[in-house]
Amino acid sequence: MDEISADIKFNTFKEFVEAHRSHIYKKICDYVPVKEPVAHYKIMRDYIDRQGKYRRPGLVLLTAYLYGATLKDAIIPAAAQQLSEDWILMQDDVEDDSELRRGKPAAQKLYGWVHSFNASNTGQMAMWKMLDDYTREKGPVRGGAVYDKFYDMLSYTVEGQYIENEFIYNTKDLSKIEEPFYLRIADSKTCFYTVYGPMQIGALTGNASETDLKILKEIGYNAGIAFQITDDILDMIGDEKEFGKKNYGDLYEGKVTLIMLHTYKNATPEEKAKIDKIYKKKRTEKNEDEINYLRELIEKYEGIKYAESVREKYGVKAKEAVERYIGIMPENNYTKIVRSAVEEMFIRKK
Repeated sequence: MDEISADIKFNTFKEFVEAHRSHIYKKICDYVPVKEPVAHYKIMRDYIDRQGKYRRPGLVLLTAYLYGATLKDAIIPAAAQQLSEDWILMQDDVEDDSELRRGKPAAQKLYGWVHSFNASNTGQMAMWKMLDDYTREKGPVRGGAVYDKFYDMLSYTVEGQYIENEFIYNTKDLSKIEEPFYLRIADSKTCFYTVYGPMQIGALTGNASETDLKILKEIGYNAGIAFQITDDILDMIGDEKEFGKKNYGDLYEGKVTLIMLHTYKNATPEEKAKIDKIYKKKRTEKNEDEINYLRELIEKYEGIKYAESVREKYGVKAKEAVERYIGIMPENNYTKIVRSAVEEMFIRKK
């Protein structure tokens, strides 16, 4: 594998990710080749070949380099991180019956939910194979630390998925929850999985200490909350072509967002009763008029403006943490890219 020279200076995290995209994609394809039965493997390769934004594997490689590792040292964990996103999204789309993924019809719309869910397990098995190979190559100390962190990250993510699904499919009542409930889901499904988990995994391929891992968690938690709130806002007002998903998916699915929690908290008893009625319906039972009613209430009570204010608070905390720990984290060509990565978590359009 051709290493990317440490002398190359990247101006932004986006530039860094794009420089490494082909390496990550190729490694994934090595582990998920199209073979017999071809139709089965092509389903999993569909999401792989669409390629996501590669933020998570980008963070793995960024902190790997920051702590002295090379592309060869960290490419398998980075590829495993991206592959985890590919198969998890396929399962999420089946569970939520999503319309679009990465600008194209979701897998179950093309192949049916049975084949899509089954094919997603091919991605999961390949991911664990990657991590097993890495552990064998690097040994039980370094390899085992990466494997264990990966396991902990995905286990916590699955817990968050359960908590969210329990609300969507059973609780369906915004009066029974408050903001800490939202933050718990965001921590497991976004902060750990999207930000500080990948950062810690990358650091573990290098020379990071326990102190370093705690620093990355503090940075990543705050950046992750800001990232998730941005995701919620983009679901409401983002450009569908840029975002790659249909707008108002959270409202149709009945998800918990700060936008809706703030709106519900400030609504009149009559408005709350109507929100409750809409939230108790399944996605397929909700109509456009009901979604428009929720949108009007969100505008009336400035739900998006409130979410933006909370996002700003966590974004500032993330940036302040980076600056506070600059003298403790290694200082090299990748230090400033950490700043860029944190900002790009929530200053984005997709």
